[in-house]
Amino acid sequence: MFKECEKLTSEIRIIPVLGIPLIKEGDNLAKIIFDRIELQDTDIIVICETVVSKAQGRLVDINRINPSIKAKDISKKTGKDPRLVQLILDESKEVLKIGDSVIVVETKDGNICASAGIDVSNVCGNTSIVGLLPIDPDKEAEKIRLELKKLSKKEVVIIISDTQGRPFRSGAIGVAIGVSGMKPLWKRAGEKDLYGYELKSSIIATADEAASAASLLMGQSNEGIPAVIIRGAKYIKGIGSSKELLREKEKDLFRP
Repeated sequence: MFKECEKLTSEIRIIPVLGIPLIKEGDNLAKIIFDRIELQDTDIIVICETVVSKAQGRLVDINRINPSIKAKDISKKTGKDPRLVQLILDESKEVLKIGDSVIVVETKDGNICASAGIDVSNVCGNTSIVGLLPIDPDKEAEKIRLELKKLSKKEVVIIISDTQGRPFRSGAIGVAIGVSGMKPLWKRAGEKDLYGYELKSSIIATADEAASAASLLMGQSNEGIPAVIIRGAKYIKGIGSSKELLREKEKDLFRP
C-alpha cells in the first residue's frame, strides 16, 4: 500500500498563495495561482469554492428573486429572507431538515449541507449579492489541474473546498467538494496497526483532511487567502471524484 502513496516527507507544510486579487467572472484561476507561487510535483492546491463560483459567474442578486408560497412559509419558520429561501430551494434536490435558522438540503450535486452551500459573506460589497456553489466542482478542479500542469509542467492535485457542518458536532470545517488528481478516500483495510492487528474497515477521507487543514489558513473572515498549497502530505494518486465522499442514502444514518 505504501508504494501506491506519495512518499511521506519529514514535514507537511501549509503555504498560503498570497496576492490573489478579487476574482471576477471569466478569470483564469490556474494562471492567477501559477503567477504567484512556484509549484512542486505532488503539491495539493486547495481552492475555496467562493472564488471558483465567482470565476464561473455564479453570483445572484436576491432582489431579483420572487419567493414562492413554500419559501415564504419556510421563511417564517427559520427567520431567513424568503428570497434566500427560494434560492436555496432552487439549488436543492431535497429538503432534509428545517430548524431554527437552519435549512439542511441535498444539493443538485449531491452534497448534504446547510442553505445549499449559498454564501452570503465574502462575496462582494453588495449585501444583496450571494454566491452559489460552483457548477460541477470535479470538472472545474480537473480543468484547473490540467491548465496548471500545462503552465508549470508539474503534477499537482486540485481540491475545491467548502465550509460545512457535521452531524453531532458543533462548528464547521473545510471539506472537499471538487477533486482532481488524487483518490479522495484512502481505504486502509488489510494494513496492520502498531501491534499487528489487521485493519478491517478503516477508510480515511484524505481529501477532506486536506481541505480542513487548508481552512486553518484560509479562515472564514477577512483573511483574504482563497488558495493554499499543502506540501509533503501522503495521498493516493489517481482519478478520483468528490462523489466518492458522499455516503449512500441507504447507509446514511443521519438522514431523517
